[in-house]
Amino acid sequence: MTAELSTDVLRYAAFTSGHEGGNPAGVVLDASALDGPGMLAVAAEVGYSETAFVTVRDDERRRFSLRYYSPLAEVAFCGHATVATAVALAERIGPGPLLLDTRAGEVAVDTAVDGTGAVRATLTSVPTRSRPASDAEVDAALDRLGWVREDLDPELPPHVAFAGVEHLVLAAASRARLADLDYDFDGLAEVMRRHGWTTVHLVWREAPDRFHARDPFPVGGVVEDPATGAAAAAFGGYLRTIGLVRERTAFTVRQGEDMGRPSDLLVEVDPDGERVRVTGRAVPVGD
Repeated sequence: MTAELSTDVLRYAAFTSGHEGGNPAGVVLDASALDGPGMLAVAAEVGYSETAFVTVRDDERRRFSLRYYSPLAEVAFCGHATVATAVALAERIGPGPLLLDTRAGEVAVDTAVDGTGAVRATLTSVPTRSRPASDAEVDAALDRLGWVREDLDPELPPHVAFAGVEHLVLAAASRARLADLDYDFDGLAEVMRRHGWTTVHLVWREAPDRFHARDPFPVGGVVEDPATGAAAAAFGGYLRTIGLVRERTAFTVRQGEDMGRPSDLLVEVDPDGERVRVTGRAVPVGD
């Protein structure tokens, strides 16, 4: 079945408490009548980096099946659309635990009302993994970004990190380097498709517990994501792999600032676990 323009699409901004920041996501709470091409058509119509589709609902058991689409393709997992969907569900069936079946695996989400009356969602990622990026992978990405090796922080080596989908992690040596993002859209998309990366996670370390990030997403038809929960989870696993997490650790990722949509992601990592927790709010937005 193909999509119709009348499909009921909710719109939420995730990882923000206001309408001026966060990453907008479409949420379809009943996509049982849509097939893959239909969901892709809706996502293209919405135009956000991701739209989440609830294909199976079991409100009593609080278990749901989700699929995620960018305007160009299906994605196995998306963090900000997961937070948006969890908040939308909690506002309708009440806060509490949710269990989401995604193409990346089972994702548990805890939802609760905070002191301001807003709903916060904490997703627990699928098991993470991280490996050093090869010189060829790094050189190809740097070339399309217009960066050079000297632009990188030697204490945070390039890796390919996974928390449902893969991300190339590149750490900038300075905030100025991170802020100056003007890349070859088609060229970087080609490199990412070749290696199977969903985003390139560009980070700068302000402090041990605070990072800034930018996430080019040309393979999804989007220049940049203002908040990327999947990449934040993968980054938490990366920090554990390279030995920077030796005890239970929480840190924040500030994203979207350079594109005028500031977003805040809270990441929690257990050195003895495989999964990573990512927390944020989501608020309804207009069309």
